[in-house]
Order: sequence, then structure tokens, then C-alpha cells
Amino acid sequence: MIPSTDVRPRPSPCLPSTTRRHEKIQSSHLERLAVVYVRQSTPQQVEQHQESGKLQYRLKERALDLGWGEDRIQIVDCDLGISAATSESRDGFQSLVGEVTLGHVGVILGVEFDRLARSCGATYQLLDACGLFGTLIADPETVYDPGNFNDRLLLGLKGTMGEVELHLLKRRMHGAKLEKARRGELCFLLPRGYVRRPSGEIVKDPDEEVRHVVELVLEKFAELGTIGAVLRYLVENGVRLGHRIASGPAKGDVTWTRPNRPTLQNLLTNPAYAGAYAYGRRKIDPRRKQSGRPSTGRVTRPQDEWHVLIRDHHPAYISWEQYEANRARLRANYNAFHRTGMARKGAALFAGLLRCGKCGATMFVQYPGREAKPTYSCARQTIDYGAPFCQSLSGKHLEPDLVDAVLELLRPASLELALRAAGDVQAERDRLHGLWEKRLERARYEVDRARRSYGLVEPENRLVVRQLEREWEESLLEQKKLEEEYDRFCREKPRVLTAEERDAVQALSSDVPALWHSEQTTNADRKEILRILLDRVVVDVEGESEKVNLEIHWAGGHVVRRQTIRPVARYEQLSYYPHLRDRIAELRGEGESYQVIADHLNDEGFRPPK
Repeated sequence: MIPSTDVRPRPSPCLPSTTRRHEKIQSSHLERLAVVYVRQSTPQQVEQHQESGKLQYRLKERALDLGWGEDRIQIVDCDLGISAATSESRDGFQSLVGEVTLGHVGVILGVEFDRLARSCGATYQLLDACGLFGTLIADPETVYDPGNFNDRLLLGLKGTMGEVELHLLKRRMHGAKLEKARRGELCFLLPRGYVRRPSGEIVKDPDEEVRHVVELVLEKFAELGTIGAVLRYLVENGVRLGHRIASGPAKGDVTWTRPNRPTLQNLLTNPAYAGAYAYGRRKIDPRRKQSGRPSTGRVTRPQDEWHVLIRDHHPAYISWEQYEANRARLRANYNAFHRTGMARKGAALFAGLLRCGKCGATMFVQYPGREAKPTYSCARQTIDYGAPFCQSLSGKHLEPDLVDAVLELLRPASLELALRAAGDVQAERDRLHGLWEKRLERARYEVDRARRSYGLVEPENRLVVRQLEREWEESLLEQKKLEEEYDRFCREKPRVLTAEERDAVQALSSDVPALWHSEQTTNADRKEILRILLDRVVVDVEGESEKVNLEIHWAGGHVVRRQTIRPVARYEQLSYYPHLRDRIAELRGEGESYQVIADHLNDEGFRPPK
């Protein structure tokens, strides 16, 4: 008997064999969907590497060859331009895993397995789902069954290699960026107030008004001390922040925006304004990124952990010392038990400045009762360690004595303050009027440019003439609006101080106590003065007695020690109680009446507890 001969056509050696692949495809797979997953990592790849996208879309023909009907093939391409390093922002991948777990997918097709996931977590999530619900995975070469141990092992190795490859690519790219940054040549978006020349050199913005506003913000923070105070100053005086558009048709043009807290925060903390080139000031914290608090997960590094810091790299608006002083002031403004904190509107003038003489902690403020009089207490040891309560005293009796010490220090400087006050007010007026003049000059330029553009167009071209005429009218209206606002500003704050204003400023500044107790001086103003003059005040109550020892540490390092008296609850707490008791007994033994005894005690300097 002649053995039968297999006459089936053999596959061409140049084409991938489909025999093993078809053996894994069952009728149950064909009844479900064939999903072609299309992805590229970045928008630039989608735009510039179009052949890769076309190759992935042609996998639909591969699904047809494997036996799926055209109506059972779906293409998932909503993840184009998104990296596979994580599955959080990939809606297409998440929906694909969901369809697999519902048993709707028979096969997933991709040109490479690492197109599906570049992290082992997402890889094994997909493999577990496919293995459990009988979904195949196919590429241009073969078909894999994640439920089969050998295929799962191979797919797991490919997923691990994809993650390693991504890590190597990132490390290589980061190393190149870091090397370029060490030379100060890595380009990034410059903060407002700076521009980059075609040669790559960083210089101050050529627009005088943009530079003036940046300088004003830095000067006012050094004067006012808080971002909130600077923001209020800018808003009250109508100051806008200039910004050059970084991309688009209007790239390089100056746009003006309202001041806001995040912008001021960045301006005060960016070392570029001190002339320094810095790279690596922030890092990505995976915990914050996964928790979804900031969208990027970026956190600020300490300065000693920055990758690159090149001092005197480009022109500076402030010195490096002033930059560090600004950072220190911002840190001190955060209200915490171990910091002075920013000046607030509360009645406690020395909040954040008082330190406990027993444990060294900052004393916190309470407002017991209806009068809202502050009480300074130290319970840090009690809260943290369960130790006995340190001390507590009323600000009603402590603060006047400390204020007298401050005013006594300022009294010799009252003449100098009077001479400088009017000059400072005049300089402030000149600065604000200078800003208004620059805004008006810009408005006049815009009007002139619109007029010239209108004059250059042919009158018959009505389509263009109407638009240019509208722009000319809008610029005229804007100029008129600014002129009216400037007139109102000049009425409220004339450029030159009148003789009455100058005399009033000098008279008020020469009388420091009157200035301190003036109704126009707020508690926040008084606290700012105290924070400028004082570093801290150490308070130590002698036992339970009425005596309070004070160590006043002035900002210059000088220390003054003095003693004040506080009210106590009982006679037994008075430090001179034994002497007082003996003196009362002595007077009583002489047969004196109670009124006469009280008069003697008052004349001799004895005081009751309260």
C-alpha cells in the first residue's frame, strides 16, 4: 500500500508560519472580539513617526487572516501620544482590561507586547486577566496563550525587557540633559523678566515696563515681608505683570495679566532672579503622584540636593544674599509652633515672638473669656510628653511693658524717621506714577500702530479695512480708559506731596508713641514693626510668683534683661508674702485699724495679688 502524501500547500519560508498559531485559536475565541491596540508614546511620535502608526493599524488584516470577521474587529487607539510607563492615564488600556474581564475579547493584537504595558505591574495585570478569561495575545509573528505556562513565561520576559528598555532610555536621556545642564546650556522656559537671545544668552527683558514691575515686586517684598501684602499692594495700585508668550502665532509678544499668589511665590523663590542657573530643583514623588494631590507629583528639593547650581550665570535683579533672605522670610511666615509666623490681625502683639524660659518652646496664644484678651501659654511639654504645664501669663499686663521697651528704643531715632518718612512717601509716589506713564506710553504706541496699519491698507479692500478700523477704535478706547484711571489716581495720590501732607508725615513720624497708638495703625502693622526689631523674647516666671523675668533679644544680637510683674490668684503666691504677713501682724499688734494698715502697706510698696 502506498502511503498517502500530504498535498497541502506549504507556507513560504519568507513568511511566518501560521500552523501553531491557528492551533491555539478555538471557535470560542472567534465568537468574541479581536481588539487591535494602537499606541505611540508621545504626540511628537504620532506626528513624525507615522509609519509606526500605519503598521499598527494594518494589524486588522492580521486579525482577518486569523479567522475573525471584519465586524468582530475593534481598534482601540485613544491612547495615542501617551506613554505606557503607567496605566493611570491610559483610558484605552483600562477599558481593554475591563472588556477582557467581562469575557468579550478573544484576542489582543499588537506589533510588540510592550506596546500594551511598559511596567511589570500593568503587564501581569493584563496577563492574569487574559489567562483567567481565555484571551489570546497575538503579534505579527505568533499567537500566545497567557493560560499556557510557557507562553506566559515568554510574555513575562518580554514585559520585563520592555520595562528595562524604558528605564535605560530614560537614564540615557537624563544623563545627556544633566551633562548639558552642568554647562549651563540646557534651555528651559525662562521666568518673566528674562529673554533668551538667538545665541542662547539669557538677558533681562528689553521691555522697560516688564523689568520695572519685576523690580517693584522684589522691592515691595523686602519692605512688606509677606506675599499677601505684596499682592494687595499690586491690586490696590492696578499693577499688572508682564509675560512673554512662549509659543503659538503670538510667540514673543508681551501680554499683561492680573497679579496672583502662585506667580508671586514663583518669582520670589526662583534663583534665576539672583542670576543663578539651577537645574533639578524639583523631583517627582511617586506617592504624591499616585494620591492625585498635584497632577505631576512634583515636590521641591532642598538646595543642597539640586543637580546643578551655577552662580552669576546671567544678569540678576537681586543679590544672592537677598534671594536667600527672601526664602528665609517665606519659611518664617509659615505659622507653626516653632516659627515666628506671619503677622496676623489678632490682638496678641507678640504671637510667635515669645519663647518659654523653661523649655525653650514657642508660647502659643489663647483668647479666654469675652474680652478677647490674649493669654500666652506653654504646654508643649504637656502635649508632647505628658510633663507638667510650664507656665502661662496674661498679655494684658505683659505686652505694655514690652511695648514700652520697644518705643524707648525707637525714641532716639524719631528725628531720623521724620526726615526719611517724607522722602520715602515721595519715592513711592514717583515709582507708581512711573508705572502709569509706561502704561500710557504703551497705549499710545498701540494706537499709533493701529493707525499706521489702517493707513497702509487699500480703501477698496473693505474686508480688511473694517477689521483694522475696529482694532484702531478699540486701542483708542483703551487709551481713553487708561487716561481716565490715571487722572483719578493723580487726584488721590498727587505726584508731589503738598506742604500740608509733608508736615503731617513729619509730625506723625517724629512722635513714635502717637504713631504706634494711632487708630490708623493696625495690629498687623505693629506686629510687623516688632518682627523687624525683635528676634525673640524669652519669658520665665519665677515659680508661681508675680515676678516675670524677660530676655529681650533684639534683631542686631543685643540682649536686654528686665523684670515685670504679673497678677496672681492668691496672696500666698506673692514673693514677699512672708514679709507682708509679718508686717500686717506688726501693725495689728500696734492697735491700728484695717484702713490704717492698708494705707501703710500701700505707702510701703506692697501690692495685692491682682
